[in-house]
Amino acid sequence: MMGKHYILNLYGCKFELLDNLEFLLRLLTDSALLCNATILQKSYHKFEPQGVTIILLLAESHISIHTVPEKGEAYADVFTCSEVDPVIGCHKIIQELHPESYNLEFIPR
Repeated sequence: MMGKHYILNLYGCKFELLDNLEFLLRLLTDSALLCNATILQKSYHKFEPQGVTIILLLAESHISIHTVPEKGEAYADVFTCSEVDPVIGCHKIIQELHPESYNLEFIPR
């Protein structure tokens, strides 16, 4: 197996969290660091009137999130190809966004 890829769909999250660029950037940064990943670059965009997209380029691959605040939804993608454990980052995202429900899917690569 080359890497570990997790797809995380979150539902019923608060609008204020999903539309807060600074909060989400800090959340993804914390999630990557909890996994012991190495952040190489951060790229993000705040949409008008709402929504955020963030991707962190990691030495081990990437972590990203796309939010749809008006629906209370967020979609995250965490992929690593080393001994880094991406599921730890997924659980941090779940913990901080407090979804009413979520789906977490693992894809071995």
